[in-house]
Amino acid sequence: MAGKRLNAKHKIDRRLGCNLWGRSKSPYNIRQTGPGQHGANRGKPTDYGLQLRAKQKLKGYYGSIGEKKFRAYYFEAIRLRGDASQNLIGLLESRLDAVCYRAKFAPTVFASRQLVSHGHIKVNGKRVNIPSFQVQEGDIVEVREKSRQIAFVIAARDLAERDVPEYLSEDGEGYKITFVRRPKLEDVPYPVQMEPNLVIEFYSR
Repeated sequence: MAGKRLNAKHKIDRRLGCNLWGRSKSPYNIRQTGPGQHGANRGKPTDYGLQLRAKQKLKGYYGSIGEKKFRAYYFEAIRLRGDASQNLIGLLESRLDAVCYRAKFAPTVFASRQLVSHGHIKVNGKRVNIPSFQVQEGDIVEVREKSRQIAFVIAARDLAERDVPEYLSEDGEGYKITFVRRPKLEDVPYPVQMEPNLVIEFYSR
């Protein structure tokens, strides 16, 4: 399943009509039509269509999270105090694979998920191999010392396409961070506009 997701990431860009991860190598930078022989010829989207697209963008950005899991984030977001759309972003950005991606431990969200699931990441000194693990404020996340020579980990540190956001505090050589706080939508460096409020509306229908 993970292999299929890796192979499909460029198709996600074209299907959603945007450079979802802000990558310089995205095919959307060259061909800005939808998939299919003639691209996407669609009329004005309905409210439902806008909500569905917002969900697909947010879900796809984090490596195409399964529908059951993504729906669970919605229920948790509305259960928590405060704005549900902001809570949803906070929950997604607290995923261990998302934190590792933001920390520039991996070049893509897909590689970050692989890095975690293969046991290369420690949280507070203990190995954690569950990509959806929820990182808490004050947690220290790091690449295991034996794993710091992995080629894509080294390459990720030099990526100019993105910076480590302020809700993560870097330590030392860049292979260890502290999760300072759950971010709000405006804190997250999405390369495209995300509309979590429409995602909440989608599931509230």
